[in-house]
Amino acid sequence: MAIQPDFDPHRLETLLGEPVQLAPVTSGQSNPTWFVTCGNRELVLRKKPSGVTAASAHAVDREHRVMSALADSGVPVPRMVMMEDDASVIGTPFYLMERLYGDVSDSSALPDVKAADRGAIYLDAARVLAELHRVDWQQVGLGDYGRPSDYYTRQVRRWCRQWEAAKSSALDPQYAARIDALAAWFAANIPAESPTTIVHGDFRIGNVMYGLTPASIVGVLDWELSTLGDPLSDLSHWLMFYDLTPDQMGGLAGLDLAALGIPSAAAFLDQYRASGGCTAPLTVFHRAFAMFRMAVILEGITARVQSGQAAHDDARAVGALAPQFARLAETLLASDTALHP
Repeated sequence: MAIQPDFDPHRLETLLGEPVQLAPVTSGQSNPTWFVTCGNRELVLRKKPSGVTAASAHAVDREHRVMSALADSGVPVPRMVMMEDDASVIGTPFYLMERLYGDVSDSSALPDVKAADRGAIYLDAARVLAELHRVDWQQVGLGDYGRPSDYYTRQVRRWCRQWEAAKSSALDPQYAARIDALAAWFAANIPAESPTTIVHGDFRIGNVMYGLTPASIVGVLDWELSTLGDPLSDLSHWLMFYDLTPDQMGGLAGLDLAALGIPSAAAFLDQYRASGGCTAPLTVFHRAFAMFRMAVILEGITARVQSGQAAHDDARAVGALAPQFARLAETLLASDTALHP
């Protein structure tokens, strides 16, 4: 059955002044996204979901702002077309951007890509991430995009609040207690700050579009969680997928990376630093917090499923992974080992 938009397409046609054709972009769990054909223009519409949402969630205006600021920075992003804050137009705020062409994979193994191209894509992703972290955020107009200090203090506070909002009486009490214990540990063990950079917030293989002629990153997508903060948070989020199995959001654990042509986590880190990325130590706090944060995000997806607001058909299955991420955070903390290149 065709996926129907949660808005009236005729309202969009009135705004744009001509008929539109819509096709759903089926990846992602947060903001509903649609391909829009309007005359000879190929666009993408990204909007807040309908219904009641968390105050800080689904920030399409922030996505539009940061990508607009990065337009000429060297970080590959789509060109922005317009931002519409007036919710009365199609029911929620939305923005339009030019459509990029390339491939996106939910699997970190990139199963449809040749080994040599996989390696090139991964190394280019490391370069792009370093390029993002080198952008002068004040010069591009993002001086007030977030607080330039106390990033992890604020992150721990934020995701603990999100956890309190997402958890319910239906959760296993032992699991809830484990998450509470993790939250307390992170609050008591905030690491030293790295120099402030623009932080993407969800930098992973599923949020980059790649091309194959040559094999490289052609676009970085889904900037909803972007802010100013510690660049090691982006780095640990990408490297998190080396600790996840293929059935855990398409991770790499247990796969033969050499045969796949995919650089090791240490090699990715080397490339990132060689490209001008942050050189501060990547500690077990950074790596475990990435897992904890994802556990809370997944609980939020479960909460949206229960309220009927999930944006993706497999949201229930994805949300159910939250306890596995909590266990992985505990395992990393128990090992107390940092990643050394």
